[in-house]
Amino acid sequence: MMDNLALLGMAPVLNIQLLLDGLLIGAVFVLSAYGLALVWGVMNVKNLAQGDYVMMGGYIAVVLSQNGIHPILGLPVAIVIMFGFGWIMYPLVIRRVIGKDLFTSLLATFGIAIVVQQLLNIVFGPEVLIAESGFETRSYLDDGVTIADIKLVSLVLVILLAIAVVLFMKKSRMGQAIRATSQNARAARIMGINTDRVYAFTYALNASICGASGVLISMIWVIQPYFGITYSVRAFVIVTAAGLGNLPGVIATGLGLGVLEQFGGFILGAEYQQAIVVGLLLLVLGVRQIQQMRSRQVVQ
Repeated sequence: MMDNLALLGMAPVLNIQLLLDGLLIGAVFVLSAYGLALVWGVMNVKNLAQGDYVMMGGYIAVVLSQNGIHPILGLPVAIVIMFGFGWIMYPLVIRRVIGKDLFTSLLATFGIAIVVQQLLNIVFGPEVLIAESGFETRSYLDDGVTIADIKLVSLVLVILLAIAVVLFMKKSRMGQAIRATSQNARAARIMGINTDRVYAFTYALNASICGASGVLISMIWVIQPYFGITYSVRAFVIVTAAGLGNLPGVIATGLGLGVLEQFGGFILGAEYQQAIVVGLLLLVLGVRQIQQMRSRQVVQ
């Protein structure tokens, strides 16, 4: 560990490499985290299947690439398929846990995650796969910094998708209904909003966002049926740290998590990269618990 720290001090270019990799990777994390924040804020459902939906989007891109269709062209396909999947899962499972306690939604969505993992394993097998993008990796600063073009393309696509979602939430009737329902579901029902339809659309929108994130991830890294949990944990870290309804906070936290993972993995070793994320989740939960304890007041 000390040798790696010393290497960072002696090679400033290496710091630039890790920083850029972290920012580009963190941008993709932001996408799935925003979907979780949406479901959590509107429906109060903690979706443990978040990362597995990401894997589903990745496998859609892999299948398309294996059949001669570029994975980027598979982005709208994954969005549509995952939207339909989310819409189906809502009446089957999610509708039954809205308004229930925390553990009910966690157990229900954990069950969905297990089923998705096993189905992906049965269909595609346990081997790691990648959706070949065909993009090059370019060198900068006298070959001291290398950046894969697909990471830059993914960053642009993430920005475009984020803008599209924000505009939809602000300008469309359904987006306004989602915002109204998240603020006060009872008042929204009184005003004539079909909150059940809003919940179904919100969950389906989250699944489609995860599908888009999965397409991008499948072109940058490898995917595997049981890798979804890592993305679920990342999403929970980002949303818990940033807070619900705080889009700038989600973006900043997602980018920061990506940078922290890159530097932490380099200093401590790649095998500790996931442990850093889990440790950060525990730290954030501990801080949140302390904040809640301080804000509690005794009722006389």
